[in-house]
Amino acid sequence: MSSAARKGRTARILVPLVLLIAWLGIGGTLGPYAGKLGEVATNDQAAFLPQSAESTRVSEEQKAFSADEALPALVVWTAKDGGRLPADAREAATGTLASLADADFTAGRPSPALASKDGEALEGVVPLRTDLDELQPVLDEIKEAAGKVPGTEAVIAGPAASQADLSDAFAGIDGLLLGVALIAVLLILLVVYRSVLLPLVIIFGAVLALGLACAVVYALAQRDVVRVDGQVQGILSILVIGAATDYALLLTARFREELSLHGDRFTAMRLAWRQSFGPITASAATVALGLLALLLSDLTNNRALGPVGAIGIVCSVFSALTFLPAALVLLGRAAYWPARPKVTGTGGSHRLWQRVADRVDRTPRKVWAITLAALVACAAFAPTLTSRGVPLDEIFVNDAPSVSAQETLSRHFPGGAGNPAVVIADAGQVDEVVAAA
Repeated sequence: MSSAARKGRTARILVPLVLLIAWLGIGGTLGPYAGKLGEVATNDQAAFLPQSAESTRVSEEQKAFSADEALPALVVWTAKDGGRLPADAREAATGTLASLADADFTAGRPSPALASKDGEALEGVVPLRTDLDELQPVLDEIKEAAGKVPGTEAVIAGPAASQADLSDAFAGIDGLLLGVALIAVLLILLVVYRSVLLPLVIIFGAVLALGLACAVVYALAQRDVVRVDGQVQGILSILVIGAATDYALLLTARFREELSLHGDRFTAMRLAWRQSFGPITASAATVALGLLALLLSDLTNNRALGPVGAIGIVCSVFSALTFLPAALVLLGRAAYWPARPKVTGTGGSHRLWQRVADRVDRTPRKVWAITLAALVACAAFAPTLTSRGVPLDEIFVNDAPSVSAQETLSRHFPGGAGNPAVVIADAGQVDEVVAAA
């Protein structure tokens, strides 16, 4: 082998090797940010309200009426025997609530205990600080104190209890979603390629893309450029893993075909990369632009998903077009072991998909016209979509303490007792507003 040939071969190996080392550096440096997004997440109720809604404007106006925000915990007492409460229960319950006034978790004085009209229940409100690290231990402490009222049983309802149950339900869900997604992708890749190493390489590339995406989103969220909440976090991980795997399938399938045509892996990858670049970037651009259309949404959390999802798609493409080609070139045919592609001089395409490709080549206009007509027909049903939300008692799969407590509250107190209506009006008309209310 001549000196020039050796230099050329060294250069061809050096480029993918540098790319692989660079991606390993990215993974090692930025990978931990996948677990840090919660630090910059904002999970306030306003994120799930339309910006144009009256309730959203009220939430903003309420900030001027209180220096400290509070998260209400509703304590509900009922008689142990299911009948009427003891005569001194209300006084004892009020004393219990008052004893919590100086606790470090309260954001103000608790209310006195209020009796229901049927005399079978009491209700009191404990305002909690919104910056508490964990709600459940605080609620347990309140419930323990409330349970000391003689002849009664106490439960905790209201926003604080619901938030605690939601936090418990969503605890570790990002890791669970990511784990399920990776296992599902691994099984699909094993079935499709009948290879041991290639699915691991593809998944590793997807995880690297996720680490890069999370790092970019973290930096932007920290500077208030984008907004992140629990829903966006979960969708981002699934979106990146799915997109990166999808783009990898296009490239690996083309590389396998080129390996069947050419004996040289570098030539095969160069041709496969050129032929895959257009379809991959076009597909990614379509998805990214579709996500950015969410910026037109009236819901804050929907708008937040737009740019964050687009960032995830870009990182997926970047990984699929840089890390994956480098890894495949260095591995060569060994990536497809034990079903290594042999040099046959033909592409080895599947007959069914070869017929589909030939049909598209022969009549491209007819194909896109029929496809467009089918998509328009499906889109015609879009106006029939209705979204009314999910009631509290149907949010949780298993029984949640906040749901049963809310049911107890609803049996003895008027509807909405756990979520009081807030009226904000001009101070100059306060008498008329009070009279109307």
